[in-house]
Amino acid sequence: MQMPGLLELNAVAAVATHKNFRRAAAELGLSASALSHAIAALERRLGVRLINRTTRSVALSEAGERFLARVRPALHEIAGAMEAVNEFRDRPAGLLRINASERAARHVLTPVVAEFLRRYPDMRVELAAENRLADIVAEGFDAGIRIAETVPRDMIAVPCGPDARFVVAGSPGYFAAHPRPVVPADLFGHNCIRRRMANGALFRWEFERRGEELALDVPGSLTLSNDPLMVDAALAAIGLIHLHESWVEEHVAAGRLELVLEDWTPAFPDLRLFYPANRYMPAGLRAFVDIVRETAARRRPARVPAPELTSAPRPA
Repeated sequence: MQMPGLLELNAVAAVATHKNFRRAAAELGLSASALSHAIAALERRLGVRLINRTTRSVALSEAGERFLARVRPALHEIAGAMEAVNEFRDRPAGLLRINASERAARHVLTPVVAEFLRRYPDMRVELAAENRLADIVAEGFDAGIRIAETVPRDMIAVPCGPDARFVVAGSPGYFAAHPRPVVPADLFGHNCIRRRMANGALFRWEFERRGEELALDVPGSLTLSNDPLMVDAALAAIGLIHLHESWVEEHVAAGRLELVLEDWTPAFPDLRLFYPANRYMPAGLRAFVDIVRETAARRRPARVPAPELTSAPRPA
């Protein structure tokens, strides 16, 4: 039997990851039909069906799962060997895939990604901004960027900047008609703009002061799942919002929004770039990490630098 080529093997791995022919083809730089032909050719050669396709779903067959379980480690080894050759180049080249929350993507796009592409013109970056928590290894990403407490414990985590806060804010117009909350329990007398998380649950507003911790299921007539929309709703005086301070700091500085309950919203460890601890580190990722550290050092207040961590929710 003729041995399959890397293209066919990578095609099966990509479809297994994305469960979608179009997205898998885009990852490999192929058309969907070319990808389908490559997999069909491999299935004919092996004499078994590796992927079950219907009009609604794409999934590995039992034979496909066993096949990929044996093949995938070898594909990682081959990719690592090819990447190792990159060390002998004058500068890194290739594709760097990063999964990040929407806020994290905005946080790193200009200071980190733009600088990375300027320094390393032979590199390409795919920055996937989505608020679901992705398995970066299973989905083929080189790294992820999330808040510290959501980083899996078996990952290496690098701080992307100083600690931050989630704050409660409202517009002057809203406060003209409603008293300012003094303690978190006062929120039960307010219209709070609630957040629907990616997993379908409603986010509980979290507070802490002098060791006392609270998580409140606040009342409200509007529920959203998008940070910019929540800011827009607060600006329209619909109610109070509970968001990462980076979303509101510009409006607070301009007087369009005002903070309340500040003594109940302490700082916490914020964004971390993370990547697998037990895999070969590509040259492109190593260069990206260096720029993340440089940028974080510029942003950090004068104090002892935060160490590199091996770590383990708030909305990311």
